[in-house]
Amino acid sequence: MKKTVKDYIRTIADFPHEGIMFRDVTTLFADARGFRMAIDQLLHPYAGERIDKVVGLEARGFILGGAIAHQLSKGFVPIRKKGKLPGATVSQAYKLEYGEAVMEIHEDALLPGERVLIVDDLLATGGTCEAGIRLCERLGAEVMGCAFVIDLPELGGRALLEKLGMNVHVLCEFEGA
Repeated sequence: MKKTVKDYIRTIADFPHEGIMFRDVTTLFADARGFRMAIDQLLHPYAGERIDKVVGLEARGFILGGAIAHQLSKGFVPIRKKGKLPGATVSQAYKLEYGEAVMEIHEDALLPGERVLIVDDLLATGGTCEAGIRLCERLGAEVMGCAFVIDLPELGGRALLEKLGMNVHVLCEFEGA
C-alpha cells in the first residue's frame, strides 16, 4: 500500500500537557520520501500561480517554507515570535488559549504588490496564521494562499482563514485537539 503524508506523522500522547495528542512532523521531515512528498503536495495547487515570496511561520514553517522557496527559486521570509528578528520590525498581536502573543516580520521583508504563500506545519485555531496574514498585508503584500501539512478541523482554523478570504490547502487532518 502506498504511503501518504499522514503515515509519516507520529502522534505523541500527553505532550506538552496531559490530554493533548501532539502531531509530530519531525518524523515526516526525517524521511526523504515523506518530506519530498509533503513539499510537492503543498506546492501542487499553486502550480502556474505567481508566487513572489514564501513566508514561513515560526518554527516548523521555516523548514517547510525554506524547502518550498528553494523549489520555486524564490525568496523566503520568516515571521517570528516577538524579539527574535534583529532589524526594524512590524508587530501583530494574536490570541492564545490563555492570553496573547506577538509575531513580527522585518519591515522591509516584503514589497507592496508581492504575492506570497504562507506555510506552516499545523493549522489549529488559525490565530498564528491570521497574525501572519495581517503582517503581510500591512507591508502591502497579497497573500495568495495558506498551506499546511496538518489541519485540526475541530479547532476552527480553516473556517477562520476562509472567512478572511484565504485559499487554504492542507495535506491531512487529525481529529481532536
